[in-house]
Amino acid sequence: MRLVFAGTPAPAVPSLRRLAASGHDIAAVITRRDAPLGRKRVLTPSPVAAAAVELGLDVIRADRLDAAVTEQVAALAPDLGVIVAYGGLVREPLLSAPVHGWINLHFSLLPRWRGAAPVQHALIAGDRRTGAGVFQLVPELDAGDVFGEIALDIPADATAGELLDTLAHEGAELLVDVVERLAQGTAVAQPQRGQPTYASKLDDEDGRIRWSDPAEAVLGRIRGVTPEPGAHTSVDGSRLKVIAVRRAPADAPALQPGTFALHGREVVAGTGSVPILIDTVQPAGKGAMRAADWWRGLRGTDTVVAA
Repeated sequence: MRLVFAGTPAPAVPSLRRLAASGHDIAAVITRRDAPLGRKRVLTPSPVAAAAVELGLDVIRADRLDAAVTEQVAALAPDLGVIVAYGGLVREPLLSAPVHGWINLHFSLLPRWRGAAPVQHALIAGDRRTGAGVFQLVPELDAGDVFGEIALDIPADATAGELLDTLAHEGAELLVDVVERLAQGTAVAQPQRGQPTYASKLDDEDGRIRWSDPAEAVLGRIRGVTPEPGAHTSVDGSRLKVIAVRRAPADAPALQPGTFALHGREVVAGTGSVPILIDTVQPAGKGAMRAADWWRGLRGTDTVVAA
């Protein structure tokens, strides 16, 4: 099949590579424009753009799938459009430009967590199971019929970044399988069943730790916003990023929500139920460090209270 692929971040790269290796003709790759990254704000290609150049594929850089992009895609006469985390909506007439329309690899078990941040919301909500699905793109958000899906149990300590990496690679295999079945004319899609939930894009406020929540909810939020937008709290008026956490041992001291203390050689923090253990933090203006090293820099404080 002659394909057009649209994607931007790192989780879309495994799908692009698998499609490129599958023997299908990728006529063009659509990705968002180079973006300024780092402290020096250096213009940097998206991970998908970098992979496409490495694979020798033509790249269309666009932040919106507008009339100009539609004209370019139509001129390529693709059989199928494939989209994985591009970061923008496909509307008519672009939606109908490929012969078989567009399919989307989405990282949830639809209709749960339609939207921009399904993996992050699944962790924040405390879901025990998630997956990935390939569905037919329609005008309504993530509402099309599903050609296939995979499901997995969420590892107890997984962050959003780790879980998304797993789903990106396993989902790439599913995506190639669906494309093969579409090429052979054997693909059958099923309507989504169940009550939809929605996963809006996360912002900095979503990363603020609510210490009065139960421990499982605090752990879920921290893991759900790691690495982006990042979990954070305030200690003595200074922002503290919390990077890695885990359940505290049973003998950890009872603490008020948001109170940090040293337990043996480890830092623990109180929540609305039981304490959690803080492994890695990043104070404002510094690099990531072990929480115990950060604690030693507080010069003998018995406890501190986070806000």
